[in-house]
Amino acid sequence: MQVTLAKSAGFCFGVKRAVDKVYEEAKNSGVPVYTFGPIIHNEEVVADLEKKGVRTLYNIEELKKVPKGTVIIRSHGVSREIYEKIRREGFQIVDATCPFVLKIHRIVEEYGKKGFHIVIIGNDSHPEVEGIRGWSDPERTTVIKDKKEAENFAVPDIPFCRPEEENIHPPGILSCHSAEKKLCIVSQTTFNYNKFQELVEIFKKKGYYIIVLNTICSATEERQKEAASIAAKTDAMIVIGGKHSSNTQKLFEICKKECANTYYIQTLDDLDLSQFQSIDNVGITAGASTPNNIIEEVHKNVRSKL
Repeated sequence: MQVTLAKSAGFCFGVKRAVDKVYEEAKNSGVPVYTFGPIIHNEEVVADLEKKGVRTLYNIEELKKVPKGTVIIRSHGVSREIYEKIRREGFQIVDATCPFVLKIHRIVEEYGKKGFHIVIIGNDSHPEVEGIRGWSDPERTTVIKDKKEAENFAVPDIPFCRPEEENIHPPGILSCHSAEKKLCIVSQTTFNYNKFQELVEIFKKKGYYIIVLNTICSATEERQKEAASIAAKTDAMIVIGGKHSSNTQKLFEICKKECANTYYIQTLDDLDLSQFQSIDNVGITAGASTPNNIIEEVHKNVRSKL
């Protein structure tokens, strides 16, 4: 049997950076270490960190009940409000937000102040999107995940208010203008590139003034293209990643479209090797939050036992 392992499989830059920061803090901090939400969407990594004393917190109320220490902002990032609340509670913050996600925070903040309605293409329940949304005006921010929502979208008729220069109005006075029909479109970093382009085309037909910023991570785009290419040439495809990993789920969807025999697993224990007995070639890829040791274990077992 021929087994092809994707070169792009495994930790991306942002995930590796975040995970390394947590292990470093767990080893050297000397105070309790927490992550605000799971550091990445991989249960194996989170479980290993728990063994080293790192506790996962899910909301501010939990934060108020634990001893002071270090809070690590996970790779997905958080809203400005959450960030400020953690600081006010007296915790030291180590920001492990992926730099590509931080860039989106700055973009939506900047264009929101200029009166643009912000459109985030992505999954509204994903922590990265929740964080991005938290850096712009919630009334002037919309999350779009599919074609239907894009077609039904219209810029809300909400006046845009901003502080005027002090030499025109007294300090603190807001000047409000009629709603401006201009959009700034960004994307969740792990969104499907082809779907992003498809939704952008729908917005372009609406007649608004639009600025489109493709904020899909280049590593994500490369991973998706490589996965599709391998899947199109194999009899079966294995996609490895956590069950809550958005980018792994998208990899699975992409591979499934190219190869009907595509299997989504978290670890080797989830893989039924009997399904591959009559198959000549298998492809393997993995999400950005999948550790190399899990990928290597799956790869080794598929090669040796089939």
